Amino acid sequence: MIDTPFEMLGTPRQGCFLIIGDHASNRIPDDIDLGIDLALLREHIAWDIGVAEVTRLIIQDTGFAAYLGGYSRLVVDLNRDIDDAAVVPIKSDGVTVPGNNLAPLELEARHERFHKPYHDHLAALLSEHRPALILSLHSFTPALESKPQEVRPWEVGVLYNEQEAASKLAIPFLEDADYCVGDQLPYSGKLLNATMNRHAEAHNIPYVGIEMRQDLSSNPNGQARYARTLADMCHFVSEQLGLLLQNGLKRSA
Repeated sequence: MIDTPFEMLGTPRQGCFLIIGDHASNRIPDDIDLGIDLALLREHIAWDIGVAEVTRLIIQDTGFAAYLGGYSRLVVDLNRDIDDAAVVPIKSDGVTVPGNNLAPLELEARHERFHKPYHDHLAALLSEHRPALILSLHSFTPALESKPQEVRPWEVGVLYNEQEAASKLAIPFLEDADYCVGDQLPYSGKLLNATMNRHAEAHNIPYVGIEMRQDLSSNPNGQARYARTLADMCHFVSEQLGLLLQNGLKRSA
């Protein structure tokens, strides 16, 4: 059996825009039994709803390519460091995943089969075809089952860690597009930003981390609006970053 822990869409090129969707798929390998009701694979605990659909709309602009995770985050959470206990979750939003109660050697095998090749290939891709900007695309549920009292009114969240420049340009752009924007909401990129920390911040590649709200990203109208806005946002942010760089070079000359 050949595993495909990632899916490549479009043609990556030096200076293009690259979409990275760690949680774009809800697939489970045939030989893994998570021990859960299969209906749960349609829910947010299994994947980021709408990411794959929005990505496919965006890459109609040939300036974009995409690198998407090929399996459910219940198999392995690609947006976590390998030593994070939640990288193979035994519980997600109150749902126990008995098939992930693995012995150490089984856990290591899961890492080697899914997490390592995903990140190794992504590192090679970024080295060979360094993008002008990465769009890290995720989605969030309007309310967690385990915390129904928490209100999540934001229609889009912008996440970042140490590198803030691209995100600070993206936030007003999205607000001007009439989205209710969460700055470091519904959670902070300083707390959960593993893929971007490793592949973008560590190599000084500009990126914007986006969280779409799933009641909007799950329907065609919402998907089309997100796709148009996020594609335009990437062009705008990249242009503005270029101007900032030019002005900085002029001042230092």
